[in-house]
Amino acid sequence: MKIAGVAGAFPPYYFTQQEVFEELKKFWEKSLPTPDLIARFHSRVGVQGRYFSRPLKDYAALDTWGKVNDVWIEVSQEIGEKATRQALMRAGLSTQDVSALIFASVTGIASPSIDARLIQRMGLPPTTRRTPIFGLGCVAGASGIAQAADYVRAYPDRVAVLLTVELCSLTWQRNDVSIANLIASSLFGDGAAAVVVAGSDVPAAGPAIIDAVTNLYPDTEDAMGWNISEEGFRIVLSPDVPLIIRKYLAHDVDAFIAQHQLTRADIGSWILHTGGPKVLEAMASSLGISCGACEASWESLRRMGNLSSASVLMVLEDVMLNRRPKPGTWGVLAAAGPGFCSQLVLLRW
Repeated sequence: MKIAGVAGAFPPYYFTQQEVFEELKKFWEKSLPTPDLIARFHSRVGVQGRYFSRPLKDYAALDTWGKVNDVWIEVSQEIGEKATRQALMRAGLSTQDVSALIFASVTGIASPSIDARLIQRMGLPPTTRRTPIFGLGCVAGASGIAQAADYVRAYPDRVAVLLTVELCSLTWQRNDVSIANLIASSLFGDGAAAVVVAGSDVPAAGPAIIDAVTNLYPDTEDAMGWNISEEGFRIVLSPDVPLIIRKYLAHDVDAFIAQHQLTRADIGSWILHTGGPKVLEAMASSLGISCGACEASWESLRRMGNLSSASVLMVLEDVMLNRRPKPGTWGVLAAAGPGFCSQLVLLRW
């Protein structure tokens, strides 16, 4: 089993953090007890700019959940197709080689689901096995790789594609001035990422997927997720998330890689989810790794913000294209999300 190709794709609209701040200030400045709260969050999350599904001026007209979700369906297909085609091209494969399509998103809903629409739109085989996933949030990129690996382990002559699309800007809540929503509005962006996972009998190259493990933590259901109402998705984001990561992550990694007679000293490549500065710092410090060891994650955060499930896959793309480890290097891909949970994937470059 190997990761044969990975690619990201984005909507055409990109705005600096200052431009986003100026737009949001028009809505919230009079509602906040301290007007400089917006500026404070936007300057502290380590983001320089983000992609958006629409021009900033157009968001005011998206005043119902139905209007927002229509945009999600439209843009998800556009950038989802782009990411999938690019990932297949990098893998040296075609749409006719795809046997399974796993689609993950937590920023919109559709039935038929986006994977079904893309099979029609892209001309994938009508026998393609579909697995739409909702609810995993930021962890879905890593979890989707694990599920794709399970599929090709059972069918080593087949190819599975994982596609994640997150249009976080469409979840913006105009009437919510909670700290969680202010942070989310300064941190999350829009984008898609596709990963091609090929079975051992498929003539394709890439880092081998050795193993994967999920860890669900007790009494943490309220740490992250959505409260869903007539207005759509309202962010749940506890300040305890970094504390949970510090409490559990290192122990989980050690136990996981020990099953393969490895220690953290043996890991030469770390691909970490870009949850935000405090989350990245918690992951790095708990694992005892330097900022340089996860520079790809910091760079991704600076350039595009947190893309939820697509984030860790954007980091993977950067590593595969620009920072590829030497053959034989052990790697760990890690993400965390609602549950609260983590997903670890062991790679061999």
